[in-house]
Amino acid sequence: MKAIIIDAPKCIRVGDWAAPGLAPGEVLISTRATGVCAGDLYIYQGKNPYAVYPQVAGHEIAGVITEVGAEVQGMTPGTPVVIEPFIGCGKCYPCRAGKSNCCAKLRIIGVHFPGGFGELVVAPAEKIHRIPSGLSFAEAAFAEPVAIGVQACRRGDIKMGEYTLVLGCGPIGLAIIEVAKAKGARVVASDVLETRMETAAKLGAKVLPGGDSLLPSVLKFTNGEGAAVVVEATGNEKAMEQTVDLVAAGGRIVIVGLVKEGTRVSFPGLDFTRKEMTIVGSRASVRCFEESLELLASGAIKYPKIATMVDMWEGPRVFHELVDNPGKYHKLVFVRTEA
Repeated sequence: MKAIIIDAPKCIRVGDWAAPGLAPGEVLISTRATGVCAGDLYIYQGKNPYAVYPQVAGHEIAGVITEVGAEVQGMTPGTPVVIEPFIGCGKCYPCRAGKSNCCAKLRIIGVHFPGGFGELVVAPAEKIHRIPSGLSFAEAAFAEPVAIGVQACRRGDIKMGEYTLVLGCGPIGLAIIEVAKAKGARVVASDVLETRMETAAKLGAKVLPGGDSLLPSVLKFTNGEGAAVVVEATGNEKAMEQTVDLVAAGGRIVIVGLVKEGTRVSFPGLDFTRKEMTIVGSRASVRCFEESLELLASGAIKYPKIATMVDMWEGPRVFHELVDNPGKYHKLVFVRTEA
C-alpha cells in the first residue's frame, strides 16, 4: 500500500508499505482523513521516546471499513468509522479499574503500530466507532482530539455557568474550550501567542493574555475569587505552577499538558489545605468517543472549520514546513482525495 513513511528522525517519504494483515477480532480500514498532531511531529523530529522506525504515524483516523476479521460482529464493509487509537492490555490495575488510557503497557496506533498516514490501517473491533450521518471524514477525524477535551472536562467536573480558565490555545486547548462551552461553562482562554488567542476568540472564548497580567485579570473578573476550574494545556511547568494562584478556593485544577520526563513542578504546600483545591491529571481519553462524535455531529464543535486540509501525499513537504514554522497551521488534516 502507499504510505507516508518516517524512516528515521527528519527522514520522511511517500513509498510502499506492506498492507496490514487481519487477525481475529480486528477490522481493516481504508483511510479517508487523518489529523496531524504534535505527537506526529515529535515522531518526525525524533522527540518521541516510544517511536519505532520506520513508522507510519497518524492516530486521528477516519475511514471506511473494507474487511472484518473472524469473530467480529455488527460491522460491515462500507461503514464510515473512526478509530480510537489507544489500546490497553486489559490486565493491569488501570485497565481493571476502567482507566485503560493509563495502561502500564499502553499501545497507540500510529506510534507503536502503523497508523493513518497510509491507505490502510488495522484496529481492534472494540476501538471502532461509527461516524454519525452527515459528518464528513475530515470532520470525523477530529473525534480523537475532541475526545481529549471531553476527558479533561469530565476530570474537571465542569458545570453550567462555571468560570473555566483554559491555559494554552493550541489544538488540544481549543478542543477543551469548545467542549467546556458545550457544557455551558463561562470559558476564558489564555496564551502568550496573539494568533492563538485570536483563534480561541473565534471559537467563542473570552481571551486574556498570558504572563504577569493574567492573575490580576482573572481576580478582577471573578470578584477576587479566582476560577472555579483551571485547565492547563500548555505543557509549561511555570503555567502548571500558576494554576494554584488562579484557581478559587474549593476549585479544581486539571493538568493536561506534558512536560519532559523528570521535570519537577512545585506548588505552595499551605494552599493544599488553605484552598482545599482538587488537582487531577487528564491523559488522552477513555469512553469519550461517543460523546465526542455527538458533539461534532450536533454542530457544537466549530474546531474543524479552522483546520487546513492537505492532500495526504503532500505530507513530507508539510512536515518539513512545520519544523521551520510550527505555528503555520492551527490544525492540519491529511485527506485522501483519490480514495
